[in-house]
Amino acid sequence: MSPKHVSSSGKSGSGAFTPGRILVLVIAVLSVVFIAENTEDVEVRLIVPLVTAPLYVWLIVMFVAGMACGAYVFRRRPK
Repeated sequence: MSPKHVSSSGKSGSGAFTPGRILVLVIAVLSVVFIAENTEDVEVRLIVPLVTAPLYVWLIVMFVAGMACGAYVFRRRPK
């Protein structure tokens, strides 16, 4: 008896442009456009001090903070 050769000829999950990667790319482009459009100065209260900076700075700071939290929560742990 020979082993069965099973191959998938479906294109939905293979290649460089999967539906998930396209969705991430679209969200990333929309995020960059959103940040680029919001350049006016805003005041943000950081517990006690009131800090004034362009809105895109605060958006980038929160994005980096979210990425750091996500990396910490979903990091791979050795078994």
